[in-house]
Amino acid sequence: MTTRTPPRLGRPGRRFRPHPADLSASVSVFLIALPLSLGIALATGAPLQAGLVAAAVGGIVVGLLGGAPLQVSGPAAGLTVITADLIQTYGWRVTCGLTVVAGLAQIALGCVRVARSALAISPAIVHGMLAGIGVTIALAQLHIVLGGSPESSAIANALELPEQLMDPHPAALSVSGITLAVLLLWPRMPGKWGRLLRTAPAALAAVLVATAVAALAGLQLPRVDLPSWRSHALPELPHGPLLGLAAAVLTITLVASVESLLSAVAVDRLASARKGPSASEHRVPRADLDRELRGQGAANIVSGALGGLPVTGVAVRSAANVRAGAVSRWSTVMHGVWVMLAAGVLVGALELIPLAALAALVMVIGVQMLNFAHIRNVHRHREFPVYAATVAGVVVAGVLEGVAVGIAVAVAVALHRLAHTRVSVEQEPEGVHRVRVRGQLTFLAVPRLSRALGQVPDQAHAIVELHGSFMDHAAYESLQHWRDAHLAHGGTVTITGRDGQRIAEPASEGGHHCRPWTPWRNHACTQPAASGEQQTTGAKGSGGNRQLASGLSAFQRNTAPLVREELARLAREGQRPSHLFLTCADSRLVTSMITSSGPGDLFTVRNVGNLVPLPGAESSDDSVAAAIEYAVDVLEVSSITVCGHSGCGAMQALLDSAQGGPQPRTPLWRWLRHGWPSLERMAGGRGPGGLTGVGSDGLTGAVPVGLMGAGPGGRTGEGPRIADRLAADAVEKLCLANVVQQLEHLMAHEAVARRVVEGSLELHGMYFHVGEAQAYLLGEDAEVFARVAPSVGEQTMA
Repeated sequence: MTTRTPPRLGRPGRRFRPHPADLSASVSVFLIALPLSLGIALATGAPLQAGLVAAAVGGIVVGLLGGAPLQVSGPAAGLTVITADLIQTYGWRVTCGLTVVAGLAQIALGCVRVARSALAISPAIVHGMLAGIGVTIALAQLHIVLGGSPESSAIANALELPEQLMDPHPAALSVSGITLAVLLLWPRMPGKWGRLLRTAPAALAAVLVATAVAALAGLQLPRVDLPSWRSHALPELPHGPLLGLAAAVLTITLVASVESLLSAVAVDRLASARKGPSASEHRVPRADLDRELRGQGAANIVSGALGGLPVTGVAVRSAANVRAGAVSRWSTVMHGVWVMLAAGVLVGALELIPLAALAALVMVIGVQMLNFAHIRNVHRHREFPVYAATVAGVVVAGVLEGVAVGIAVAVAVALHRLAHTRVSVEQEPEGVHRVRVRGQLTFLAVPRLSRALGQVPDQAHAIVELHGSFMDHAAYESLQHWRDAHLAHGGTVTITGRDGQRIAEPASEGGHHCRPWTPWRNHACTQPAASGEQQTTGAKGSGGNRQLASGLSAFQRNTAPLVREELARLAREGQRPSHLFLTCADSRLVTSMITSSGPGDLFTVRNVGNLVPLPGAESSDDSVAAAIEYAVDVLEVSSITVCGHSGCGAMQALLDSAQGGPQPRTPLWRWLRHGWPSLERMAGGRGPGGLTGVGSDGLTGAVPVGLMGAGPGGRTGEGPRIADRLAADAVEKLCLANVVQQLEHLMAHEAVARRVVEGSLELHGMYFHVGEAQAYLLGEDAEVFARVAPSVGEQTMA
């Protein structure tokens, strides 16, 4: 008997057999997409039915043909300004024709497999483009919110805004105010009923409440007007100046493609980070970006041909689809079917919606496109001029022009960084000459580097400090030739990096060595190991084994000669660490790097979630208690630090467990039970007391805490927090509370409590933000984590 292998989940052609999670997710996404599609159509000046057509086509066509199974496509705010400008210039029917041509261009790009190349555009330009579009949308919709009509450009809308503010329309302003209030307050409703109501999307709730108020109060307002489908406008062949039409097609293609691809990548990350039985049982394949681009092109052809708006992947709806538990592309397809049915049978209900409510909804979307988290990231990477130039270009001139301005500024910034290299020479006591190079070492800096190196006398000891992250071949050869000549004349040379760490001498074959952790991610930049070294891996070792062997070979070649003497001393004298460092097993936490410590400095204990089980607790982990006892009583460490970190998977799992339902009897969940007191602390309790509702075996029953309504510390008062900013999300709040809770657990260990009372042992809390490479130390009040600032001597808290 032969068995047939079922087709891979979500492939076109498989029988229609959606998972129940897909059905519920499709309804959730439909409820979000319906009001947004109408609002975006209103913002563009297109027939309102065009938004429904685009939503239905995006869901069905891209859902069946696209390469990102969980991505939801439809009309998007990112194309609103472009479409509005095209409608005003060429008319609606020609705009539909341009949408068809842009779809053909997208299919062509997908066939030549350039989708991945589109992601090479600087994030500062992409975020600046979206922010500029958001500003333009918000300015236009604000006029409708106030009861007026928007002008043709963002500058005109800004200039006319004072006059509009002096003469608002009370009815429109009231409905818009109700919509905004519901949008802001809906996700924050407390209590049991609040949790129940929050299952409905905020956008749908805001439009329903505003519509009901307007109907009950009898307000005379412009409302949604859906003409008969018999009079629905279809496209016509584009006509007009050839360059103008080509620019229009290029703009639609560029913006729709980049936004769709970035959204697909973001959805991939959300889906891969999702936990739970559904996620493990139904693994969603990674997005095929070229196929997704072809699917988007097909949808734009169909949407334009049917008189719909341009289609692109929509991050908001896609994220809602993932969060709702969708496991295949059928959720996207069914959401499109629901939109199509609503456009046919709910016309009477849709025509009750005031236009002011839709305008307020779209205005909020425009404001949200100006993302302050993106601004902080761009500023941190010193690309804010690129971001600001792109925003200004989009607002003043248009999307394509703004992107061109952003690219020009990005090129100028890159050239400035390459050319702006400072080289200085200082003579120190005992005849040491220190050459400092700040910036990137390229051929442009070779003349300055050569002049500086020429100032170092023969037979002198020279220290060359390289404070950049890049050195091209011309600079490398110049430095290498000078070094050889200086050594030949009896001098000595030490080349160091930014932190004074010595850089290993280049091998005779030439080529640079990567930093220690780089080879694990990109082995193409390492030198091949000698044949004798390769034999240690086994002839048929796995990829991971080859990575390990490559790293070990690099250690033996570059690092071992530098640390052999110190390790030999430690081998003779034994270990005498002064510090017990208890942290998470997360691979991104390199303890020696973030603490600038070396061999023999730290006695490190790592586990999932940096947890300290209470002594005597049921199923307590003796390995952690044994390590604490050994460090305190035998090694006699003088301090213990509990270090949490951002994005902790264990804390995310604890938050998931707080949502209710039985927990699986697995080793991981039995271990995470030791973190439940941290949930209690975050939610309002203190200390390691038992949690109401937890079964006696600790494995059944949910942790009944109201996490969503918790403040920065989760309880009355602020709770554990970071001094100079709010916690980014609930995971970060729990990470901070967990550090404080585990310090309390440490005090429950007899050896620790005794030494602390004697005054010979100190306890410290620490939080490390991985993305920012920033450490925070817990203050004496055990409530505030303060940023650690860089300094020449000992580190101090800001």
